[in-house]
Formats: sequence, C-alpha cells, structure tokens
Amino acid sequence: MSRLLMLVAIAALIYLLIKSWRKNVARQDQAPVEDMVRCAQCGVHLPKGESIQSQDKAFCSARHRDAYLDNIHK
Repeated sequence: MSRLLMLVAIAALIYLLIKSWRKNVARQDQAPVEDMVRCAQCGVHLPKGESIQSQDKAFCSARHRDAYLDNIHK
C-alpha cells in the first residue's frame, strides 16, 4: 500500500511540474503589448507603431494625415 501511495505522489509531482513548465512557456510566447492610438481623421484604433505621427496626432494613413492637415489649414 505504501508503494502505491509513493507512486501516486510521484505522478502528482511530475504532473504539477509539467503543468508549471507549460504555463511558463506559454507566457514567453505572448506578443509584447503595444499602446493603441486613435486616428484623428476617421477614429479607427490602431497600434502606435503602425500609425503615422504628425503634430502630436496619430493617423492610420498618409491620406488621412493630409486630409486632416488640409482641413485645419483652411
């Protein structure tokens, strides 16, 4: 009976170790979090790294940047 309990304890320990290892691997695979910004022209949200910055505003495309700047200069 003590051998059976010992085997169950070892199996539980191995299970917990594998579960912990898989959880750590999953955390490492996650993409880094990036701030989202809103296009000043159309309002769409996009990652800051993909946006076009001009005059402290973010834009989703050069066309929207140009349209916004044309509107404020009129």
